[in-house]
Amino acid sequence: MPAQQKKLLFGTAGVLSFACALGTAAAVGSQLWVRGSILCSTGALLVNASGPELLKFIGDIEYGLFSGQRVRQCGLGGRPSHFSFFPDLLRIIPASIHVSVILFCTVLIVFALVGAGFFMFNAFGSPYETLHGPTGLYLWSFISCSCGCLILILFSSEVKIHHLSEKIANFKEGTFTFKTHSEHFANSFWTILVCSLVHFLNALLIRFAGFEFPFSKPKDSGTITGAVDLMY
Repeated sequence: MPAQQKKLLFGTAGVLSFACALGTAAAVGSQLWVRGSILCSTGALLVNASGPELLKFIGDIEYGLFSGQRVRQCGLGGRPSHFSFFPDLLRIIPASIHVSVILFCTVLIVFALVGAGFFMFNAFGSPYETLHGPTGLYLWSFISCSCGCLILILFSSEVKIHHLSEKIANFKEGTFTFKTHSEHFANSFWTILVCSLVHFLNALLIRFAGFEFPFSKPKDSGTITGAVDLMY
C-alpha cells in the first residue's frame, strides 16, 4: 500500500481513538447510563390500582456512575430527589463491581489517548519497530476494546443481575416498596459500545494498511531455515 494511504488510515484511526476518549470521558460524567420507571407496589396494592389509575404510582429513575435522580409517586404526586453513589449508596450496591466499572472507564480513556497519540505519530512521523510501530498499535487497540467490553459486561450484570434500579429506588424507604416497572440502557452506555467497536475497527485499519496481526508469522521461513541448517 502506498505511503500516503497508510498515513490516511493511521490518521483516521488516531482521530477515531481521540473521539472515543472524549466520548468515554463525557459518558463517565453523565447520568444517562440507565433510564426507567419504578412502581410503588405498596400504594398500588392498597387501593388496588389498575389501568389508568396505575399511572399515579409509577415514577421515573435515571442514573449514571456517580449520581442520578428519581421521582417516586405513591398516588399523591411525585417526590423528586437526587442521590449520589459515593458515599450514600455504597452500602446497598455491589461496590466492587461499580468501582471496577469506573476503573475500566479510566483505563479506556487513558489507552484511547495513548493509541491516538501513537496513531498520529505513525501517520506523520517515522514509525519504529516496537511499541511505536504496528505491534504497539494493535496492543493499544486490543486493550481499549477489551476494557470497553468489560465495562459493558460488568455494568449490565450490576443493573440486571443485582437489580440496581430497585436498590436505588428503595434506598431509605421504610414505608413503601418500589419495583422496577421498566428500564433500559441510555446514551452513555451505548457510547461505550460504539467506542469498543471503533477500537476493533482501528485494528482492522492497521491490517488494511498492510501490517500482519501479531503472532501470525508465516511458517515457510522456519521450514526453509531448518532445511538450510541440516545442509551444514
